[in-house]
Amino acid sequence: MEHSPVTAIDIALEPDATMMQQACADNARLRTAFPSGFALDATHHPHVTMLQQFVRTADLDQVCAVVAKVLAKENATRWTLKAIKYYYTPFPPIGLAGIVVEPTDDLHRLQRELIAAGAPFTVKTGAAPAFVSDEQGRDIQAALISYVGNFVTIAAGEKFRPHVTIGVAPEAYLKGMLAEPFETFTFSPAGVSVYQLGTFGTARKEINGLALRP
Repeated sequence: MEHSPVTAIDIALEPDATMMQQACADNARLRTAFPSGFALDATHHPHVTMLQQFVRTADLDQVCAVVAKVLAKENATRWTLKAIKYYYTPFPPIGLAGIVVEPTDDLHRLQRELIAAGAPFTVKTGAAPAFVSDEQGRDIQAALISYVGNFVTIAAGEKFRPHVTIGVAPEAYLKGMLAEPFETFTFSPAGVSVYQLGTFGTARKEINGLALRP
């Protein structure tokens, strides 16, 4: 990150074992259909994004401090979140799939507070060097750069669609997967982390992991 004055970050809820098991099982299924897709592993963490933004790299410690201050007021491990269906975002001929989480008042409140706390450190836009890349920036989608820069406008508040990304596969396969019955389940947050983002908005590099109040 030292080579870039701006870092693309994701402030994310870490799901408990119930969601982790489901996400990893779904990821394995998708990689069977599309072996070149990414695996959920130590550098592609399953998570529920609360806020993505570009921040000044020099301010990362301060960003993590204000996130910790916001979380100190919450009892997030006691929240019950509900997974309700699959979805995918098209990147023809493939799609980026995930598990949709039902929005709650707690999630909306937390997001509002994180946006307000992070505002002084936010940079309007960034470029590929702000992300973790395995291909010298070639794997960082232009749509992703735009999405992170405009997250508060296009993906927060009433437009917030919490989810856990599970991987990529051909669109035809994902359409069939979405047509299958989905067995809803509940889970809870187990932690919060600030990550540096990578391709497809994956949580690639942990900058700071934060414990939640029990």
